[in-house]
This record gives sequence, C-alpha cells and structure tokens, in this order.
Amino acid sequence: MSTGSTLADALDAGPVLLDGGLSNQLEAQGCDLSDALWSARLLADAPEQIEAAHLAYLRAGAWVLITASYQVTFEGFGKYGLDRAGTEALFARSVELARGAADAARRAGPGRKIWVAASVGPYGAMLADGSEYRGRYGMSVRELERFHRPRVAALAAAGPDVLALETVPDLDEAEALVRVAEEAGLPYWLSYSVVGGRTRAGQPLEEAFAVAAGRDSVLAVGVNCCDPDEAQAAVELAVAVTGRPAVVYPNSGEGWDAGARGWTGAGTFDPGRVRAWTRAGARLVGGCCRVGPDLIAELAGRLGEPGEPGARANSEKPGKPGEPGARGESEKPGEPRGSAK
Repeated sequence: MSTGSTLADALDAGPVLLDGGLSNQLEAQGCDLSDALWSARLLADAPEQIEAAHLAYLRAGAWVLITASYQVTFEGFGKYGLDRAGTEALFARSVELARGAADAARRAGPGRKIWVAASVGPYGAMLADGSEYRGRYGMSVRELERFHRPRVAALAAAGPDVLALETVPDLDEAEALVRVAEEAGLPYWLSYSVVGGRTRAGQPLEEAFAVAAGRDSVLAVGVNCCDPDEAQAAVELAVAVTGRPAVVYPNSGEGWDAGARGWTGAGTFDPGRVRAWTRAGARLVGGCCRVGPDLIAELAGRLGEPGEPGARANSEKPGKPGEPGARGESEKPGEPRGSAK
C-alpha cells in the first residue's frame, strides 16, 4: 500500500484530489499518441515518459495517480505481436511506474500520502473507433465479463491500491466490470461517461448508478470524461442512489472535430466548481482529457490536503438518502479518447 492509511480512510476525512488527463500531458512532453494503442504504447516504448507525466501531476498536488493501463488489452497488444506474458508485464509496469513516481514525490516530501488506482477502461477503447462513447457493443454481460476478467486479474496482481473502472458507457458493461472487480478483492470506483444526463448508451443515470448500490468494495460512484456542466447533477444523483461518496473528473469541455482531427471551442473546466461538487458529496475529484497540471494545481489550492480542516470545511460527509447529511435531493482515432489515461 502507498501509505499506512487506506484511500477509504482518506475519503472519510474529506475530499481527495485525483490527477488529470494523462494523454494531454504526454503530448505536452512531445510524445506521439496517434496510433491505436494510444498512450498505452508508451508502456513498452517510452515508460520514462509515463513516469514523468505522473510526476507532473504529483508536483501539481494530486494525491491519486491513475495508471496508463486504460487502453491495455490482451487483444489489442496481441495484434502487435505481444504475447500474453508480455501484455501482463505491461499491466504490471503501469502500476510500477505510478509507484515509482510516488516514491520520488515522497523523497521530496516525506510522509506524503499517495495512492495508485489501476485504470480499467471499457471494451470500446480497444476498438479505437470511438465505441467507448457509444457502448452497446452487441455483447452480453457474460461476454464482457470474459473480456475484462483477465485484465483486472493482471492489474490486481500488480498490487495497486484501488481499481478505477472508468469511462464506462453503458449499464451492461458496468455490471460486468463490477462483478469482475468484486472477484479481485480490491476496493474500486465506478465512473461513467455521460451526456445529456444519461449514459453514453442512453440509459437513465439512476439505473446506472444503482449497479454499484450495496456493494461493500465500492469506494465511490460517479462520472468522468464528461462536459463539466454535467458534473453537479451527476454527483448529486450518484450520492442519492448509492449512499456512497461520488467521484467526478470531467474533461476540459472542449469539442473534438474528428474530420479536422483537432479540438474546438473553449475549455469550460472551472476549478471554482469543486466546492459545489464536494458539498454535494464528491470525495474523489480531478480532471480528465485536456485538464492538465495547471488546473489540477488550482484544484489542489482549493481543496488542501486530505484530512485538513480546510478540506473538511468544503465538504459534507455523504450519507444514505434520507439520513442527516445526505446530499443529492436538490441543491485519437476518430474521437477524443476516454479518460485520457
């Protein structure tokens, strides 16, 4: 484990800051992410770049690093000639690189709390055609379980603190991921990519969040890689449905022009919104695509360190709906890639 306390303990004390988009930081470092393997390719070709990107977010104030395993699959790397053992080694390396960055940060600041979350991206990310923004792959929950089980097992064997089931586009895949994560025996969070107040596949978020309700191993439920304008309502609903803390890490709010292969519009990610998110029950907060170290540093300045009085003052401990303190009743190729991890 990264520290003597668990991430669950830290969430009980107050909000905890996640990192930002890994892909945009790698591009800022001069990396080419144009192929189908995206940032995962660097696990094999330039692991030092991934560790450097992790360090950039730790210097910005992040307390949780999400690994570069979002795009790693046995099938995807198999197309490039890598065998099962080789792919398992890359899963392990993704965790080791985050651990290495954490160790370096602790040498600079002894006693610092840092946790490593192993990223588990959706099936559609492997297809590299934007399917993770649509879901509905024509696969059953059982088939999706078979796809995700070896990935989760390989990541769990590498010893992360938690699993990040992220950028999930539909309820069926969430069900499969949660079942597999429960088998792994690690705490995890479940995070959907949403649009218009629904999953990317069009299901009601109330039903989607309910997949994690009553699960002992789930740390938080919420959204990522969504427009920042979607975040507040999603946080409130996630807490109301599950009685658990919320996780929220939106993208920059810019649009992606697939034809021109470029970003459009202005970013709308406003660190000032974090106070409203934490008041609504968010405990894991950060950024996704195009949210870089500068914005994470702004979030860090507003949150303080986990467990600090300032962090507690900006939040209320979420409870089950109806309990005192419970919130939520009111108050690449083709498309931009999922969690940018």
